Amino acid sequence: MAWWNGTSFNVFILTGITDLPWLQKFLFALVLFFFVIDVLGNLLIVYLVVWDVSLHSPMYFLLANLSFVDICFSSITVPKMMVGFFMENIITLEGCVAQMYFFHFLGCTEGTLLAFMGYDRYVAICKPLRYKTLMRQSVCIQLVVGSWVLGLTTSLVHAIMTSYLPFCDSNRIKHFFCDVKPVIKLACADIHLNEALLTNVLGFLSTSTFTLTIISYIYIIFNLTKIRSSQGRSKAFSTCSSHLTVVILFYGTAMSTYLGPSSENSIEKDRIAAVLFTVITPAMNPIIYTLRNEGVRKSLKKLIRSQTF
Repeated sequence: MAWWNGTSFNVFILTGITDLPWLQKFLFALVLFFFVIDVLGNLLIVYLVVWDVSLHSPMYFLLANLSFVDICFSSITVPKMMVGFFMENIITLEGCVAQMYFFHFLGCTEGTLLAFMGYDRYVAICKPLRYKTLMRQSVCIQLVVGSWVLGLTTSLVHAIMTSYLPFCDSNRIKHFFCDVKPVIKLACADIHLNEALLTNVLGFLSTSTFTLTIISYIYIIFNLTKIRSSQGRSKAFSTCSSHLTVVILFYGTAMSTYLGPSSENSIEKDRIAAVLFTVITPAMNPIIYTLRNEGVRKSLKKLIRSQTF
């Protein structure tokens, strides 16, 4: 008897990353390690930005929002993945669509935030005299709200389209979470429209935001060549290098996953890429910003001294 729009079952089984018991235990420990770093590291950045008055600037306001998104982004998939290392990982159809929605919502929000952070660096370096005007508080709030709204709306497309598909042959998803590609491959219906929307909507958003970020850095590099002081160039580069590293990590894995062809081999590669941008990248962001960003380093030292004495 059909349960939901022609669907013959009400749960999916997530097959996870591997079936090897010894590898499952190792991966559980590794994923848990990165997840703890992700949550604690990004919470630390949010706390520093709120606590330290010297970090009350547009750049760190955007960074705090990025850290908050990173925590939520990993929390959507990682805990469920870790459960799958020790038992059959079952998720309901409604839960699967909800996970898919929030995953893409937060992923699109993060990509847009990274583009706005690139614009912030462009204004700071290329238009320093107009920085306070162009990046005033109201503008920063609008940029953050805009990134969240864009993520909310674009992710609805995939969730709604997937919810209307009938699933009647298999309920085993070859992934550790409900992503669009592996889920729609199980549908007993024509999925060409779903695949086209996935490629076009996510492709347009990711390439647009990535292109805007690259254009910002082209202008930044051009202006850096005009700075005669090596100390000035070094300071400007240090504020940009951490952001650019995060951009490359995020977009490199995301584009390889959603702009490539959908096949059995591609889904296996997508699963590996998904581990990178759901587990590794969010954990690396606070490390990169702590090590590469002078303002965050100084604030961290100030916090340590305040707790010591």
